[in-house]
Amino acid sequence: MNAVREIPAAEAPPKRARKQGYWRLVTRQFRKRKQAVVSSFLLLFLAVLALSAPFLAGEKPIYCVYQGQSYWFPNVIPYKALVSVDWSRWEPGEGERAVRPPIPHAPERSNLRNRVGAPDRVHWFGTDDRGRDVLSRVIWGTRISMTVGFVATGISIFIGVILGSLAGYYGGIIDAIVLRIIEIVLCFPVFFLILAVMAFLPPSIYNVMIVLGLFGWTSAARLVRGEFLKLRDSEFAMAARASGLRDFRIIFRHIFPNALSPVLVAATFEVATAILTESSLSFLGFGVPPPTASWGELVSQSQLYLHRGAWWLVTFPGIAIFITVTAFNLVGEGLRDAMDPRLRQ
Repeated sequence: MNAVREIPAAEAPPKRARKQGYWRLVTRQFRKRKQAVVSSFLLLFLAVLALSAPFLAGEKPIYCVYQGQSYWFPNVIPYKALVSVDWSRWEPGEGERAVRPPIPHAPERSNLRNRVGAPDRVHWFGTDDRGRDVLSRVIWGTRISMTVGFVATGISIFIGVILGSLAGYYGGIIDAIVLRIIEIVLCFPVFFLILAVMAFLPPSIYNVMIVLGLFGWTSAARLVRGEFLKLRDSEFAMAARASGLRDFRIIFRHIFPNALSPVLVAATFEVATAILTESSLSFLGFGVPPPTASWGELVSQSQLYLHRGAWWLVTFPGIAIFITVTAFNLVGEGLRDAMDPRLRQ
């Protein structure tokens, strides 16, 4: 009988390599950036904190039994039977009960008897110049800052993608016009331009988001234009044109997905810039109107009371601004390193 010859490991056929897509590779590279991963979890926590603000800080209970009726989430759902209830003074009577948020202080509720109070067991972060709870205002300010950051960035990215893709795909006179508009916008200091515009508009969170979005699109437009200039003459773009597809489909269905990477990186930095700009506007009195809770408005109060030892008015909102902006910047750097083949480990 012929002996069966064992195939050495070196001669054995290699196992079929597992296919690895682009985003799987980016995800694996991103996980190697420990600071970016920690920052992404921190931003997720801030997003959850912003969404759950009504359940964490406020006077209205999460669940209550009032006059024999049970109500879930009266802090979110406007029940007609509870409109006239003063929750700051209401105490459950016989047969009534309530489950209140862990921080039972509304961000707008004033208590002039406890103005500029130091942190204690009742007010963990102290109170401001009107006796409002600082911790409650910091939590609700997270919602304002995250909303302004994402909406303003969404507006700027939308404008930048439209103008940049048109300029990079068509070139010629359209490219020249878009470039001149970008140069005109960049000629002015953006922050002072925003200040000048906000001085003529009524204070509103919507005006803040729109103005930040209208003046923050230039970087996204330049990035998209550069990517389109590289991709418009590629083989897949030429094949799409030869097949008779319309320009709109070629731009947004075939070319733009391949130019998406730098836009995502730019978006993370834009969110951080928008949050910092909104805090600066609120600090100067041009941002979100009071009594809406805002990090910049809390820091602005510290000018008058810091010399009296009210360190909590600047410390806690300042830390919130620093952590949020730093986390977005670290996530942006991590995405940039993971998407750039030259920077991959």
